Amino acid sequence: MNCVRRHLSAIKGGRLAAACHPARVVTLAISDVPGDNPADIASGPTVADPTTCADALAIIQRYQIDVPGPALEILRSGHGESVKPGDPRLSSTELHLIATPQMALEAAAQCARDAGVAAHILGDCLEGEARDVGKVLAAIALQVTRHAQPFAPPCVLLCGGETTVTVRGKGRGGRNVEFLLALGIALHGEARVHAIAGDTDGVDGTEEIAGAYLGPDSLARAWALGCRPQDYLANNDAHSFFEALGDSVITGPTRTNVNDFRAILVLDAKTDFPALMR
Repeated sequence: MNCVRRHLSAIKGGRLAAACHPARVVTLAISDVPGDNPADIASGPTVADPTTCADALAIIQRYQIDVPGPALEILRSGHGESVKPGDPRLSSTELHLIATPQMALEAAAQCARDAGVAAHILGDCLEGEARDVGKVLAAIALQVTRHAQPFAPPCVLLCGGETTVTVRGKGRGGRNVEFLLALGIALHGEARVHAIAGDTDGVDGTEEIAGAYLGPDSLARAWALGCRPQDYLANNDAHSFFEALGDSVITGPTRTNVNDFRAILVLDAKTDFPALMR
């Protein structure tokens, strides 16, 4: 997607910096893309682009995207070529990443350590189907609780990145709450495991709900309310599920975006959760 956009935009793909030449250009970037590739952050308006119009055309053909005729002509003619590495118009540019998913995870890890809990960052660019990632991380959390592997509790497992959701139902949801609901189903009420997941811009999916909280009693409380967790997951309706429990996380617009944030807190038998939160 970024490759195609870089060849159809008047400012992306290094064109903004080229237009500013010979002025000095300093870019302060907040990364919302897994891997923090500067060419993919806002499609790289002030950095060189190694891809070509031919690459963009190949992507369009591979995914059989219906593109307007004028856009196709720009790519086929080569008139949409972006600014390439080594272009002298970029000689006076510099870029600084001032906020990234990894920075957010490191800050969260420090908060956990300040509270006396070991923190382990599993990755800043986890991708895949949200419900599948939920199952995988649930398995890791269960290994921690039952066998103290690969980490001993109490500890918090942190990760970022962007999962995806294949929408099959008609519910209200986003990738973070879908991940969290799948995590909860796989944990099946495991004691001493708490989790939170949310989009760092404050909007998970299309609603002004950042994410949600999951506790050991979440599934039991849902059943008591007549809510069937598997039905909500099948309908991609995780926002409704966590709203019914009163466990939605609503931050309002954060005015920043460093992808998704996921934290799984695994306690031992000696650690008191309410006391830890204080």
